[in-house]
Amino acid sequence: MFHSFIKAYNDAVFDTDRESALQVIDKARAHGHSPEEIIFQLVIPAVEEMMDTLSEDPDANLAQHFMTAQIAAEVSEKMLAQFSRPPATVGRVVIGTARGDLHSLGKRIVTGCLKTMMVEVLDLGVNVPAEQFVTQAIAFDAQVIAISAMMVHTANGPEGCRKVRQLLRDQQLEHRFRLVVGGAPYRFDEQLFQQVGADAWAADGVSAGKVILNCIRELQP
Repeated sequence: MFHSFIKAYNDAVFDTDRESALQVIDKARAHGHSPEEIIFQLVIPAVEEMMDTLSEDPDANLAQHFMTAQIAAEVSEKMLAQFSRPPATVGRVVIGTARGDLHSLGKRIVTGCLKTMMVEVLDLGVNVPAEQFVTQAIAFDAQVIAISAMMVHTANGPEGCRKVRQLLRDQQLEHRFRLVVGGAPYRFDEQLFQQVGADAWAADGVSAGKVILNCIRELQP
């Protein structure tokens, strides 16, 4: 029976039909399936399938991937509140768009994926000053600072990742955080992330989830 729910959920997500996807979750709960089953056997596999699809086809439908991530995040928050015991948090991330950049789609996809993977996310929004990335990462006790930039001048400029790196260096905090960047400029120049002082980069909002998870694990004892 649970297999039919998996298929119905995947079909709804593929059609970017949020309401149908949420109805599938409600029906699964009504049939006695636990929140843990829904998260670990239905939602997470759907997100992982999305990641695999995009890694094989970079031109895949981003609307589908965006909706998959957003639905997954919404379901996860609802189901996590019903777990018999709180699940262990994998790590914490602060994320935002660099100063001068107002694009948010990629960041929102990343946030949705991370929440599904049991990563706590603090979304700082768009046009975020470098100082705010650092102060919020400290306050949130994050392992990763994720900076999105969709334009060359915000990716490579002095107010983005470069300044965040300098602030961490000045405050002797480089050992505490990993810097991850993403956005179109980094796809055009795969060495750019190193030039701006990042530790890693992601080609798209979906693969960023895996990249950030790897960075979190690097900092774990």
